[in-house]
Amino acid sequence: MAAARPGRFSEEQFRAVCRELDQPPPAAWGPPWSLTVDSMSVKIYRVYDERSGLYEYEIFGDIADCPPKLCVDFYMDLNFRKQWDNSIKALYERTYDGEKLIYMELKSHFGFSGRDYIYACECQEMDVDGRKIWVVLAQNVSVPQCPEKPGIVRVKSYKQRLAIESDGKTGSKFYMYYFLNPSGSTPSWLINWVAQSAVPAFLKDIQKALCNYSKST
Repeated sequence: MAAARPGRFSEEQFRAVCRELDQPPPAAWGPPWSLTVDSMSVKIYRVYDERSGLYEYEIFGDIADCPPKLCVDFYMDLNFRKQWDNSIKALYERTYDGEKLIYMELKSHFGFSGRDYIYACECQEMDVDGRKIWVVLAQNVSVPQCPEKPGIVRVKSYKQRLAIESDGKTGSKFYMYYFLNPSGSTPSWLINWVAQSAVPAFLKDIQKALCNYSKST
């Protein structure tokens, strides 16, 4: 059992993400899930959310020759992300009311005005029946002490869940859930059109940056 841990996310939330590694991919469930990408040892599925008019994504994949602990260190390294992610204008961690939160501002791109997020991000190493699984949970939060900036749209709906473990060899296998509503007045059809290519492109950037990160550590 993992030790008790204070934080925004509960023990059960972390364990629920661990279980996703053993679930069949959404394609096995049938509609409304659909497979949108199947390449580079990664499968991306999506489902339409009627309430928001946007898609939720579930991603299953393998990362060759990179152990899970290194993958998690890469994921949590804000300073390194600023080096490889050209979409970021500002990224830092601050403490609000005793809780460490992350502020991220994105540059304008794809016709979208600049966006910023404030989100909680917690990592937990889990022991599940002798399996070592790393779980990262992230979700936007509202922080009155950090008001919106003029000309920047505050993202008010962002969720990400990641579970990663060894593939039994020298690499890792992972599961990720991702949902983002960029807010603002951008129509949902345009957001979905951009996301269709932006999500796979971002995963490619991650794989390349991860390779560089492993060489630098």
